[in-house]
Amino acid sequence: MKTLFGLLMTAILLTVSVDGVAQNGKAKKVKLSQTTGAFKQTELKLKAGKTYVFEVSNDGVDHEVGFVVTPKGKTEQENHIAEAYLEKVVGDGQTASSKEVTLEKGEYVYFCPLNPTPQYSLIVE
Repeated sequence: MKTLFGLLMTAILLTVSVDGVAQNGKAKKVKLSQTTGAFKQTELKLKAGKTYVFEVSNDGVDHEVGFVVTPKGKTEQENHIAEAYLEKVVGDGQTASSKEVTLEKGEYVYFCPLNPTPQYSLIVE
């Protein structure tokens, strides 16, 4: 009986540990690619409360590129969503990722101030 109880407790603890790791690793990658003066993806629709990681690649731009997400109409630096910044600027042929980002319902824009690109629509529903 003690052995059965011990095995059952071990199974429960392993399940909790695995679920904890899975929950921490559930961020969905949003892959974006920049060309000279533009993103290839011109609009994004994401779900509120979900966790995302933005992954941006430089596809032929002869200088470094970056990535900014901000509420629509509030593009000043103090309004940028810092977690969405890339871990580094991205050289030609390279890719970089943001930290994990969870956005609330609303309208946002994304753009690259280094490339520079237009501001593209990011809708969170």
